[in-house]
Amino acid sequence: MRDKLRSLLFGLLGKDPEAVVVSFWTGEDALARRMVEEVRSLVPDRRHFVVWSRVGQIPDLPERITPVILPPGPDLYLRLRRAFRDKRIGLAPVLFTDQPDPLRRAAVCLAPSRILAYNRHLERHHLRPSTAIASWLFLRGVPLDRIFLRPWSRNLVSTNCQIVDGRPFDPARRRLAVLSPYFPYPLSHGGAVRIYHLLRETAREFDILLYAFARNPQQQEFEPLREFCSKILVAEPVEYKKPRWSTLRPPEAGEYDSPVMRRLLREQQYDLLQVEYTQLAPYGGDILVEHDVTWDLYAQVHRQRRTLSSWWDYFRWKLFETRAVRRFPQVIAMSAKDAALLGRGHIIPNGVDLERFRPEPERPGMRLLFVGSFNHFPNIEAFRFFAGQVWPALRARFPEMTLTAVAGRDHLLYWRRFTGLPAPDPPVLDFVRDVRPLYVEANLVIVPTTVSAGTNLKVLEAMAMERAVVSTPSGCAGLGLQHGHSVWIADTAAAFVDGVAKLAADPAERQRLARAARAIAERDFDWRAVGRKQRALLAGIPTSPRPPGRDG
Repeated sequence: MRDKLRSLLFGLLGKDPEAVVVSFWTGEDALARRMVEEVRSLVPDRRHFVVWSRVGQIPDLPERITPVILPPGPDLYLRLRRAFRDKRIGLAPVLFTDQPDPLRRAAVCLAPSRILAYNRHLERHHLRPSTAIASWLFLRGVPLDRIFLRPWSRNLVSTNCQIVDGRPFDPARRRLAVLSPYFPYPLSHGGAVRIYHLLRETAREFDILLYAFARNPQQQEFEPLREFCSKILVAEPVEYKKPRWSTLRPPEAGEYDSPVMRRLLREQQYDLLQVEYTQLAPYGGDILVEHDVTWDLYAQVHRQRRTLSSWWDYFRWKLFETRAVRRFPQVIAMSAKDAALLGRGHIIPNGVDLERFRPEPERPGMRLLFVGSFNHFPNIEAFRFFAGQVWPALRARFPEMTLTAVAGRDHLLYWRRFTGLPAPDPPVLDFVRDVRPLYVEANLVIVPTTVSAGTNLKVLEAMAMERAVVSTPSGCAGLGLQHGHSVWIADTAAAFVDGVAKLAADPAERQRLARAARAIAERDFDWRAVGRKQRALLAGIPTSPRPPGRDG
């Protein structure tokens, strides 16, 4: 009876009684397609329409979806009303991104109480007056976890940990504990490379206790580290539940605030505690290793974006990091630039394995190589800059040119988190265990970082392999390289295009730069020499054996 009454009522109004789903194709095509496909799977028993209002042909749509094509124009809303005058709209998915779109405004006017808003991360939220503040924040681009999580939310702490014995302790040696935010094997990014090699070098004179965080402690590759570590203790990081804007302390510090790790530190005896990365500074210790000056990185981001969010990240990181640096007796910086920013620090630079990364003759061609793990967001920014502003111009000038990009483990996860896009274009490789064959195949190594801090080990690897590098100023900072002598530096997209074009067409110039860079690597960046600096610093720190268990 109810169905008959409803049919009669809507029949009098000239409407189809069955509600339909009308999706509006706005924003980036890849995101709009994913939105349409998801809505089709969520509501499979309804008729689906997709409204297209752009110049050009509508992309192929999933099955059982009807396109409604409305050319752009000032009367778009009126034509939209006419197109659906006999339809009852039950759901109106719309993609909200930074790009303005008249179709988006027309959709809100057509079905204001039926809008299912999607953001660039493909999170969805119903726009309703009852959640007006949340809806406004969502439309402003605030992720859902920042909207609905509360500052007093409890983080989730896992008790899962793993303890593995390595080589026997030597009573004649001092014991050094090293605390790392990740397990440094395999060598999937620059930080892991540094920690691994300096653990190996330090183990020549010290017994090493490695403390590290990892999502699956039992599944780590322990064997390569057991050769020079006497004990390895791995705990799971905290599942961070607070809104990332809500604390004065940077959220990265909260992600590693683990009672389990504090207990593991208290249970072992050692002479010195070396803390890798600023986010672990609250554990206290004897040496803080500043892999980069994080507040400098966020200062660069803020200079580009000029938003309240970017200022807040810069402000709290500078406050946190400057306090941390003052509290540690010894601080290690990667370069003279970093030491100057920190106001102190022993300079123990990054290095490269010169025995492993040996020069090989370059083969003819125009092959570019990009190396940068996407779990570090500056590498994503670098790839987007190159792919969007440099690569199209290069391809137009050199159709035969190719690009190989290595983005590290779980690169799609990090890419989608930072960009909201389904996949990078051009495609990239996941983690590559041995990158040497890629350097051998390459004619040029590109380092197009737009924001960066610390020093880049990928540049050192290219130098050791005698491959010429085209880099932004930040990409090769702190390594003592000079434009036109040992590297080609470009500070704009146009300059980057010209630099790559010049070197791609001039093998002799590439070889000259590459040989000069290899000589610098041999002189300044051999891991064995870097290791000697590390051991000399540690040997000069007086200590008495104790289990510190000190909290910051």
